[in-house]
Amino acid sequence: MKSEDGQLLINLSFMGLKPTGLTTYASNLMPALPISKATLLVSSHQRFIESKAQFDYYTIPDNLTSEYGTKGHLRRLLWTQFQLPCLYKKLRSPLLFSPIPEAPLFSGCRFVVMVHDLIPLHFSAWKSPLKYYFQYYVPQVLRQAVHIICNSQATAQDIVDFYGISAQKITPIWLAHDVNHFHFLDLPTKNYFIYIGRSDPYKNLQRSLQAFAELTHVQEYEFWIVGPRDQRFTPNLEALVNELGIASQVKFLDYVPYAELPKIINQAIALVFPSLWEGFGLPVLEAMACGTPVITSNLASMPEVAGEAALLVDPYNTAELTAAMQAIATDLQLRSRLCQASLTRASQFNWAKTATQTSQVLKSYL
Repeated sequence: MKSEDGQLLINLSFMGLKPTGLTTYASNLMPALPISKATLLVSSHQRFIESKAQFDYYTIPDNLTSEYGTKGHLRRLLWTQFQLPCLYKKLRSPLLFSPIPEAPLFSGCRFVVMVHDLIPLHFSAWKSPLKYYFQYYVPQVLRQAVHIICNSQATAQDIVDFYGISAQKITPIWLAHDVNHFHFLDLPTKNYFIYIGRSDPYKNLQRSLQAFAELTHVQEYEFWIVGPRDQRFTPNLEALVNELGIASQVKFLDYVPYAELPKIINQAIALVFPSLWEGFGLPVLEAMACGTPVITSNLASMPEVAGEAALLVDPYNTAELTAAMQAIATDLQLRSRLCQASLTRASQFNWAKTATQTSQVLKSYL
């Protein structure tokens, strides 16, 4: 489809087939975005957006996503730097919007970017190739952007603290959840706690498992870990589970299809999500939308998202985490109160609101 001159250009080159947090953000935001006209840069497997009448689309290579590993990331960065500026000029766009902090540098392109978190900078002692991405590439992108959107006040403060960028250049806009997907199903609660996400060390799964092992009558409960297996971290967690003597009660479910998540969230005793840092924390919001009690950290963005609808704990304090799990498992009144509070809190987040606030920023620079 041919785009019209002067339209907003939206770069979706990072979107893969499996709905990770970044893909979930973009795929929910785009259909709700109240922009009269825009051209989306999409690969051939992301054609679902074609049905949205306000969008034109321009097909780009398929192999630029994380599903192609490190090579996919490197190809995307090279494509962004050298091919994207050519498309920007060819399509005569006045503004590029990138839902991740990537854009062509020193190219003459005007762009707004979205920052989800700066987690590798918080845990620089951990070896990660992303450390250099956030130390050298991202700050250049943010300095050259005409404006920056981020997903929480916590992330906005990180941008100020780590990069020295003025808060006046940053607009925090909360994310949301798919209300047609994540909602209360009124199903019987089963005997498991659930964690959803990757197994990186900052996710704090080691302490979560240690806290679970200290539960009174722990043999009556299970702990389900939902997230892709990672050869760097999962074997260590499996070894810990064996060491703690809870191997029969811990299930490593690997990647669970998006369609199956609402049911297993709804039937959990609680979501256990004591991450050491998050830019937003979508699993917290999605669990609250299901009416599932949440145990999460009192750090970073988690208090912003959860409000008073969750049990907030010091994520470094295993005993505090055990106490929170024990309370929800045994106190039915507490569980009921948290269920109602979660549903009320989650209702304050919706993609239409996120999209409207995002479009207001974009239109001010078109």
